[in-house]
Amino acid sequence: MLRQRIFVTLLCFLFIAAAPPAPVDGYEVVHTFPHDPNAFTQGLAFVDGHLYESTGRQGHSSLRMVDPATGWVLKEYDLPKQYFGEGLTDWGDTLVQLTWTSGIAFVYDRSTFTVRHTFHYTGEGWGLTHDSTSLILSDGSATLRFLDPNTFREIRKLNVRDENNHPVSNLNELEYVHGEIYANIWHEDRIARISPRTGRVVGWIDLSGLLKPGEVSDEEAVLNGIAYDAKSDRLFVTGKLWPKLFEIKVSKR
Repeated sequence: MLRQRIFVTLLCFLFIAAAPPAPVDGYEVVHTFPHDPNAFTQGLAFVDGHLYESTGRQGHSSLRMVDPATGWVLKEYDLPKQYFGEGLTDWGDTLVQLTWTSGIAFVYDRSTFTVRHTFHYTGEGWGLTHDSTSLILSDGSATLRFLDPNTFREIRKLNVRDENNHPVSNLNELEYVHGEIYANIWHEDRIARISPRTGRVVGWIDLSGLLKPGEVSDEEAVLNGIAYDAKSDRLFVTGKLWPKLFEIKVSKR
């Protein structure tokens, strides 16, 4: 029995060691749109032709509906000043918005921005997206949490690792695209493509060079914001305090 365990462990080690490097894709800019340079973007979602954006910073957090073509804010709800807005996703006819350290999420009517109710969760709230059955939450660690969208109870956890089996921490804003979880890595110009089944990073998207030198000056003006238009197969990205929103096409290298 001991020999069998050692053999299985050795096979697992060899499999991990022999794992091929995850591909690194580039991008092509399809369109460039204006974006509010004062928006500290924490969450982004695309639903029915509109961008919905969660902005952060204590005392200045908001939920917004934005015209993606012009960058105009069409509707806005300011969070109570004690909350720092974070990740955002849609679910049915609602929007769900996390807060950073308060452990509370707001559930809004998507058409009116009326707060329907709130729910509590443990730990920090960073990014939020969903698949067909669950909300998916990041908290800045290498672990993603899947929540029941009706009860908001935790269903399971997913540990995210790269091709070398190393944990991938600082998972930030999330989006569910083509059956994969896309995640911004805080303070990095790349997106991780994560298998929702295994947690393995199956690829990277290198987004360096989107902004020209000098277009942002704040050290926290980092890449953060992924929105996917499933109807038209369009991918949007932006960052905190960025003056531009980009529609991009992922390109193989």
